[in-house]
Amino acid sequence: MSSDLKREYPFTGKSLDLGGLNYHFLDEGEGLPVVMVHGNPSWSFYYRNLVLALRDRYRCIVPDHIGCGLSDKPGDDRYDYTLSRRVDDLEQLLEHLEIREKITLVLHDWGGMIGMAYAVRYPERIRRLVMLNTGAFHLPKVKQFPLALKICRDTFIGSLLVRGFNAFSLAASYVGCKRNPMSGELRHLYQLPYDSWQNRIATLRFVQDIPLEPGDRGYDLVTSIADGIDRFKKLPILICWGELDFVFDRHFLTQWEKRFPEAEIHRFPDCGHYILEDARDEVLPLISAFLERTEE
Repeated sequence: MSSDLKREYPFTGKSLDLGGLNYHFLDEGEGLPVVMVHGNPSWSFYYRNLVLALRDRYRCIVPDHIGCGLSDKPGDDRYDYTLSRRVDDLEQLLEHLEIREKITLVLHDWGGMIGMAYAVRYPERIRRLVMLNTGAFHLPKVKQFPLALKICRDTFIGSLLVRGFNAFSLAASYVGCKRNPMSGELRHLYQLPYDSWQNRIATLRFVQDIPLEPGDRGYDLVTSIADGIDRFKKLPILICWGELDFVFDRHFLTQWEKRFPEAEIHRFPDCGHYILEDARDEVLPLISAFLERTEE
C-alpha cells in the first residue's frame, strides 16, 4: 500500500476467500454493526472518513466488491458480474463474520440495490438505513437514462473508453464533487485500483448490468427489491442527498420520499454524487447523531 493511500486509508484490511477469489473488507471497531456498501466506480475508500468517525462506538464493516478496490479482479470466466452475485457475496461475508445483531446499512450508488436486496432477503436483520445518493428500484419514469451511461452500457466505444482509458472512474472523480472538488491526489486514490484494462472490468460490468427493460438481466430482481422495500418504512431512516448528482438526482430522491415518508432527509443543493466528500463536515456529524439518537 502506498504511503499516500495509507495516510488517507489507515486501515488493516481483511479478506474472505470466495471460491478462490480474495474478497477484501474492512472490519473496524466494536459495537453494533454498521455495514457500508459502495457503488461504481468507487470502493471502500469512499467510506474511510465515516469509518474513522464511527469505529470508536460501532463495528464498521465495509466490503470491496469483487473487481473493485483491493479485492481480486477476475475475468468473466471466474466471476459472474451480476447484481444477484453481489448480494450473495455480501450475505457470505456477514455469515462469515457471524453477525447476529441487527445491522445498520449505509448505502451509496449501486450499494443501495445490493444492500436493499440483502435487506429484502433478511428483513428481520435490519435495524436502520442510511441512504446516500442511491436507488433500489427501477429508473423513475420521469428520468431519462443519461447519454454517457448509455454509451458505456451499449456501445463498443463506451467499452473502450471505460476499460482502455478509465474514462468512467476519471469522469466520476471530476463531476462527483461540486461544492468541494477533489484534489488531484484524492482523484488519484479513487482511481488507484483501476489501473489497467483487466482491473477496470467491474467498472464496465456494473454499467452493463443496469436493467432498463423487462428481459434485461436483473430486471426481475430489481422489481422484487422495489416491491419489498416498503416494509422498512417504519425503521429509522436517514437520507443525505447531493442534488447535483447527474444520475441519482431529484427524481430518485422523490421516489425515496414517497416510499419512506417519515425518513429524516437532508438535501445539499450545491453538492454532487460523492456526498461524503462534497459535504463531509456536515454529513458525518448527521450520520453520527442519527445513530446515537436511534439506539434502541
